Parts: sequence; structure tokens; C-alpha cells
Amino acid sequence: MTRIVIIDGQGGSIGSGVIKKIKQLYGEKVEIWALGTNAIATGQMLKAGANRGATGESAVCHSAAQADIIIGPISILLANAMMGEITGTMANAIGASRAAKLLLPITPEPVTVVGVVREPLPHLIEKLVKENLQAIVKNT
Repeated sequence: MTRIVIIDGQGGSIGSGVIKKIKQLYGEKVEIWALGTNAIATGQMLKAGANRGATGESAVCHSAAQADIIIGPISILLANAMMGEITGTMANAIGASRAAKLLLPITPEPVTVVGVVREPLPHLIEKLVKENLQAIVKNT
């Protein structure tokens, strides 16, 4: 079974939206781990339907190594992003993971991904799940 790790922080709304869409399309055909940078984010993602959930640096570092796919906002690769919730150790573990990474171009940090068209979050989640994730899950 494909293990998808969703990483989110602050309120967990991005991760929750992604989890709901994945569950809608795949049901129980994939295993979803919700990794929050804080307990509120983890709780929201568990409510959205994640199979398992954990919080904090150790959980992110440990679980990133076990993931087949990692999904989150692009800021999960930036040390001190999300108001300092993403540590350098977390960003390094996520970046070093062998998992395929599907990143949403959303960040409050002063980062611009050149060539990306701004779209509302629901449209980005739809593309992530129906186009990008579908191609990877078929190959695992």
C-alpha cells in the first residue's frame, strides 16, 4: 500500500484539504500519515481522515524516511518557515527523503517560484491529487 505523508503546520487547513480530496478519490487504497508541526494541525488533519498522525520534529524526521510520497506546501523545505515551525532538521529530512515530493506553491515566506501561475488553493489541490498524485500512485 502506498504511504502518503502530508506535512502541514499552523492551522492544518492545507493538509486537511489535501487529505479530504485524496480520501474522496482513493478511499482506503492508500495510507495517509498526517504530520503536523503542532498539535492543532495534526488534529485537523486526523479529523479530515488521515489514518495516523503525529506532531513535531522527531515525527517528521522519522516518518519522512518511511514515506513513498510527501505532500505539503513548498515551505516544508525551508528552514524556519511557518513562523519557525519548520526546523532546519525537518527541512533537511524532508529534502533527503527518497519519497516523491508534491509541493504546493504556497508560502507566507518571501519566496516566489518563477513560472508558477497563481491559482486558488482548491484548484491546486485538485491538480495535485488528480494529475500529479495519480501518476505516482500508479507507479508504486
